Amino acid sequence: MEFFTGAEIFRVQFSGKCGTLGIIIPTFPRGLAGFRGGGPPRPRQERGGCCVPQLYERMREHVIEGLTFIKWLLYSCLIGVIVGLVAVAFHEGINWASQTRGGHPWVIFLLPLGGMAIVLLYRVCGMEKDRGTNLVLVAVRDAERLKLRTAPLIFLSTILTHLVGGSAGREGAALQLGGSLAAFTGKRLHLDDQDERIMVMSGMAAAFAALFGTPLTASLFAMEVVTVGRMYYAALVPCLLSSSTALLVAQTFGLHLDGGYPVHDAVGISPLPLVQVAVLGVLCALVSILFCVTMHTAPKLYAKCLPNPVVRAAVGGALVLGLTLLAGEQTYNGAGDPVIRRLLAGETIPEAFALKLLFTALTLGAGFRGGEIVPVLFTGCAFGTWVGPLLGLPHGFSGALGMAAVFCGATNCPLSSILLAYELFGGTSLPLYALCCGVSYMLSGYYGLYSEQKIIYSKFKPQWIDKKAK
Repeated sequence: MEFFTGAEIFRVQFSGKCGTLGIIIPTFPRGLAGFRGGGPPRPRQERGGCCVPQLYERMREHVIEGLTFIKWLLYSCLIGVIVGLVAVAFHEGINWASQTRGGHPWVIFLLPLGGMAIVLLYRVCGMEKDRGTNLVLVAVRDAERLKLRTAPLIFLSTILTHLVGGSAGREGAALQLGGSLAAFTGKRLHLDDQDERIMVMSGMAAAFAALFGTPLTASLFAMEVVTVGRMYYAALVPCLLSSSTALLVAQTFGLHLDGGYPVHDAVGISPLPLVQVAVLGVLCALVSILFCVTMHTAPKLYAKCLPNPVVRAAVGGALVLGLTLLAGEQTYNGAGDPVIRRLLAGETIPEAFALKLLFTALTLGAGFRGGEIVPVLFTGCAFGTWVGPLLGLPHGFSGALGMAAVFCGATNCPLSSILLAYELFGGTSLPLYALCCGVSYMLSGYYGLYSEQKIIYSKFKPQWIDKKAK
């Protein structure tokens, strides 16, 4: 750009990617007295030059980006604290329910009444047709509104499910808990639809991390599970901040101080283990398909045979009670985390994976509330500790592989599954965990735990398919 003032002009040009930038230095041989300009300088655009408005616009964009970062730094930490505190209370409630049932085994005879109470509670609150975690996925993808009442309902109903002995987890419930609290906070902050989606994902990540102690898995899972093949990277920093903050809150109350599950018999990479792990991945893919099909079929059969939701819950509770009495112990009631630790420590229960699947399907299909993730991990661990040694793999390592691979096949989240293996079992033999998860993901078809999950690309070729999980 050249400013013509009537004075002599000294011009220096710099060439760069944005064109040629001219720096104009006016010189006045007779000093300021020699200035004979008539009015303000008149800008003249040179070919290839950079305009001042363009530079201003770039500076403005950088300022906005910095303010956006600060905004999400504050919002994410706020969500991490709020959701972290609620998740800690939820965790303690689940522990109380499990300990109470353990100290008073007769509580399981209240299973039919517990199921009826949960259904009636949702009916009174106008949430009888609540879609659970599927609604959270739709809220992220399509900006559908989440109701605040979802949080206290899933909080109380999941604790009640664990108290009376239903087979369910808590991390899946945590996604609803964190998502609804974050959505409410977003409304109070008057965020637009796009920012509110990021808030919901941040809430999901925070609740998952606070309950399971895996902030990296929680962050990536919240971004990956909604639409497989397309992640919302704008949510990466908010999810990481909220999940880390929630984990710190949980650790302040004494949770997750000892790390994940101990696995001491992992093997190194060599040709034989690669083949063994790949075969186990194929089998885990089949187990994940069985898990998803069973979980989707159970509520349909219940609804077909028992149209009344209250009667359905009572009958479902009675069925779970009957199975518990037949089993002779409460191994398959509740989430099953103590059993997972027993299995990884060396115990083998060949029928455990099938029984846990049956208990969980009968419980959640009847209308009880809770998550599916820990039952998935239980099923994978039980299957891995049974089949893995038959393939020549170490017992505990096989259980860990099964947990990660069945989780991957059921959720269609391979990256989250690899991080889950890292955070739960450490970095030893991580490539083998990744291989097992990759094989399970590839061969598990388009089945999934969540019917509202979308799979964008084919699992076998770079082809756009955009279909919902079966």
